[in-house]
Amino acid sequence: MNSLALDNEMVWYDPELVSADLVEMFDPSYWQEKQKVTGSANGRGTTWFVDLDHLEGALRHYRRGGMLGKLIQDSYLFSDWESTRSFQEFQLLNIMKDAGLHVPRPIAARAVKRGPFYTADLLSEKIPKSRDLVSILQEAPLPAEIYQKIGREIRKMHDLQVNHTDLNIHNILIDDNDKIWLIDFDKCYQQTGDGWKISNLARLKRSFEKELHKRNIHWSHEDWCYLGFKVGI
Repeated sequence: MNSLALDNEMVWYDPELVSADLVEMFDPSYWQEKQKVTGSANGRGTTWFVDLDHLEGALRHYRRGGMLGKLIQDSYLFSDWESTRSFQEFQLLNIMKDAGLHVPRPIAARAVKRGPFYTADLLSEKIPKSRDLVSILQEAPLPAEIYQKIGREIRKMHDLQVNHTDLNIHNILIDDNDKIWLIDFDKCYQQTGDGWKISNLARLKRSFEKELHKRNIHWSHEDWCYLGFKVGI
C-alpha cells in the first residue's frame, strides 16, 4: 500500500492497480468524461462502476444512513487519518485478501478533511460476473453444496476475527464459477472473542427471513442447516 498526502487530504492506493489520476479518480465526472463509466447501483448514494482497463472498479462515496443521514449526509468527525472509514475499510480488505478470503480487491481510498470533519471515498474491485443471493434466490433455490460453500467462507472470515456488522444476503455474491464472495465492509473490524459471531449469524438469518416474506425467495429454514451453523439462531 502506498499513500499520498496533500494539504487537506490523504489517498491510499495499490500501485499495481491504479493507473488513473490519484485525486481526480474519486470524481465520477472524471470517468464520465473518459467514457469509462460502465454502470451504477443505487443504495445509500450511488456506486459507480468504472473501467480501469485491467479490471472493473466500484467507486463509492461514504454516506450516512438513518435519520442522521438526512441532516448530515456525508460528513464524519475527524480524529486522525487512520481512523477514517475509508482507510479502515481499505486496510481491512487488504488483511482479508492477504489471508485468502474472497473479498473485493481494494484499489484506492481517500479522505478529505474540512475543518473538524471529513468526507471519504473508496475504489474497490467490482466482482465480475457475479450476483447477490437475493437476485439468485428470486429465480431458483440453491443446492446444499452452495450453502455449504457460503458457510465455509463466513467461517474463514470469523476465523480471522472479522466482525461483519452488516452480514446479509445482499452482501454475499456468487460468480459464474460458483465462487462465494463477501462484500461491503464499511464499519467492520477485527474483534477478539466469539460472542459477536452469533450476532453476525443471527443478522444473516433475519435477512433470509426478511427477503422470504418480502420477495418470496426460494429459501426455507431447512436451507439454513446446510450453512453448518446452529439452527436455533
